Amino acid sequence: MECPHLSSSVCIAPDSAKFPNGSPSSWCCSVCRSNKSPWVCLTCSSVHCGRYVNGHAKKHYEDAQVPLTNHKKSEKQDKAQHTVCMDCSSYSTYCYRCDDFVVNDTKLGLVQKVREHLQNLENSAFTADRHRKRKLLENSSLNSKLLKVNGSTTAICATGLRNLGNTCFMNAILQSLSNIEQFCCYFKELPAVELRNGKTAGRRTYHTRSQGDNNVSLVEEFRKTLCALWQGSQTAFSPESLFYVVWKIMPNFRGYQQQDAHEFMRYLLDHLHLELQGGFNGVSRSAILQENSTLSASNKCCINGASTVVTAIFGGFLQNEVNCLICGTESRKFDPFLDLSLDIPSQFRNKRSKNQENGPVCSLRDCLRSFTDLEELDETELYMCHKCKKKQKSTKKFWIQKLPKVLCLHLKRFHWTAYLRNKVDIYVEFPLRGLDMKCYLLEPENSGPESCLYDLAAVVVHHGSGVGSGHYTAYATHEGRWFHFNDSTVTLTDEDTVVKAKAYILFYVERQAKAGSDKL
Repeated sequence: MECPHLSSSVCIAPDSAKFPNGSPSSWCCSVCRSNKSPWVCLTCSSVHCGRYVNGHAKKHYEDAQVPLTNHKKSEKQDKAQHTVCMDCSSYSTYCYRCDDFVVNDTKLGLVQKVREHLQNLENSAFTADRHRKRKLLENSSLNSKLLKVNGSTTAICATGLRNLGNTCFMNAILQSLSNIEQFCCYFKELPAVELRNGKTAGRRTYHTRSQGDNNVSLVEEFRKTLCALWQGSQTAFSPESLFYVVWKIMPNFRGYQQQDAHEFMRYLLDHLHLELQGGFNGVSRSAILQENSTLSASNKCCINGASTVVTAIFGGFLQNEVNCLICGTESRKFDPFLDLSLDIPSQFRNKRSKNQENGPVCSLRDCLRSFTDLEELDETELYMCHKCKKKQKSTKKFWIQKLPKVLCLHLKRFHWTAYLRNKVDIYVEFPLRGLDMKCYLLEPENSGPESCLYDLAAVVVHHGSGVGSGHYTAYATHEGRWFHFNDSTVTLTDEDTVVKAKAYILFYVERQAKAGSDKL
């Protein structure tokens, strides 16, 4: 939005010596000393934490609005309003009086000059830190110790995602998708949206809540976010621009209450698919997809129209067989899917008492078998038999007709009981390598020996008791190492820790190399 308060609120010199030392993204709040979500006031250059930490930046603005005396009220507010501040990580500008992000500038371009100065400070700090790390890594033995000895050591080059207020569900999904190499690389290689003309020419565009739906692009903001991850230029990135686009095009996710990560992932992939179908920035995405030799025509799965990278990577097909138990009529239907939602078998759902801890452990194989086993539909799901011409009792069975390149498995941990949605908080055993899907295929004899093997790429975990509460984190593998993503904190971890996680969503990537001996 165009803010009318810049001229009276942006008063600091772009190269002000009042700025703290160090990288801006790591500056500490002058009140609580937190280095999470630092914002700098463009009136007095003081640094405070954002509203989703302890809210001292907003309190700084509110305190400045209280006049010292009634007769000096007008003078004080005109000269120093302290209404405009800048995010020290994303360099977006926010006005508390307008209650929105700002895209315009002062006549002298002070906002852009401050932004460039903060970027220079960040780059200088990063260069110095990289030089220090390079010296440490020159000794290979020391490098090995850094990676293996301390599991809590901050991961080198990995970037976290700031929590904007119960947005851990989004952060966990974004970090998981960013580590699916073929999917992530496609978006990172897309051309950027052309910069805006006029007053904001040559400057970064920030989507705000006051803009219309036609002015936002989920693909572009998703691309920007993926590009910001794994650069190593900052410890945490603020996905606020992407979040505001999500607000605009996905009304279900407006507000700051906790959301279901799986539901968000499905909405995200569906909307990316729809936007890619329509072309973007003057470039046909279907044309780009056809040019990508790694995504052959045989790997495409069309869902709601033309194929895109979403369906080419995640798309598969199910065969749904329904048999009437009265006349024996069989009905077959092919359904496309982007993920499979698996029930946890009922015999494992009840929490075990102490004397039951040594009982059978639920495995991913149990969940897959439950999904594909023959099932008799109950009275509420009677099948409309076209031969009997009425609803009859029937059986149902799923077969996988075509496997995707990335197999996304969602464990249905939340169930409605009476008026409550309870969580099935049991451990489900899953393999890191060699998930063999051949026995679930409709025609396994037509698949190659290695085409049905999958290796784990990422895991989303829900911590807590309910879908509307708790916290989401993710584990993902990158260049042979496992990382734990907990919002803005990224740490190195190991395989033993990953396999003990109570998985909610599992991302398995089709194996391309020689098949190993490990199979599910």
